[in-house]
Amino acid sequence: MTRPVIRHVPDHVEGAITVRSPAKINLHLGVGARRADGYHALTTVYHAVGLYDDLVVTPAEQWKLTLTAAGHVDTDQVPGGDDNIVARAAALFAERAPERVRGRSANVHITKEIPVAGGMAGGSADAAAALVALDRLWGLHTSDEDLVALAGELGSDVPFALFGGTALGTGRGEVVDPVPDEGPWWWVVVPSEEGLSTPEVYAHFDRLSPDAPAEPAYPTELLAALAARDAVRLGAALRNDLQEAACDLRPELGDVIAAGEAAGAVRGILSGSGPTCVFLCTSGDHARDVAATLAADHPVVLVANGPVAGTHLLEYA
Repeated sequence: MTRPVIRHVPDHVEGAITVRSPAKINLHLGVGARRADGYHALTTVYHAVGLYDDLVVTPAEQWKLTLTAAGHVDTDQVPGGDDNIVARAAALFAERAPERVRGRSANVHITKEIPVAGGMAGGSADAAAALVALDRLWGLHTSDEDLVALAGELGSDVPFALFGGTALGTGRGEVVDPVPDEGPWWWVVVPSEEGLSTPEVYAHFDRLSPDAPAEPAYPTELLAALAARDAVRLGAALRNDLQEAACDLRPELGDVIAAGEAAGAVRGILSGSGPTCVFLCTSGDHARDVAATLAADHPVVLVANGPVAGTHLLEYA
């Protein structure tokens, strides 16, 4: 695939397949020691929130990948060529597809709203969307089990992007089991103007936590708070074992979290490996009030609710 270029495309092209995939935050991110395979053992609670990337595919003679982005998304951080996770998803899917569709290509266009390198799994959302869109474009009717297996090969967060909602992730995060969560929960999202490398954060976690346990902490209290639908209890139970490492690399992130809590949020926490900061609020109105306060000092402040549906086809009337 060619490097993504920034251009405008119509919201819908006749005959195109359009798939939407959500951002995620980690309500709990327990990190264990690095395993022999180089990955860290994780116990996490994923939570899909209402920030989305849309992906449109149409048949083509050769692969082409293009991109449109919201103003708060730094497109310079989107990898080009074969390094783009959508390119890898398309290549993997085409390789494993039945003989009758091998050799087919597609135009792929991504409209990004999820921050890049922000700890919200925007790339994983796009990869999941690519799997679903190509499956529908080529009429393959791939089973959910096989789609999830392909997703797990692409990255730890990709299977959850297919599921959405709220889910417990184990292994390296790729083993996903849905968690009952009636919500709704409201979040203020403050992206950073500069991304943060996930491998760099994990490497710093290893330096700061040489005695990390083989099995990470289990989110017993957080799951109970979700079941009780208690925002204050949920705020107290939020946990991110990567937050110390990320804030040590980028101390200003701690200042953002402190500012959100001072503005009245129930709790602030780093999303995944960062640098996006998210703030739990008690209602939509409360979230909008906190967002208005933070907007005085931050160029981009978003409000999102969760849990929301995972990767899904958009139908046009």
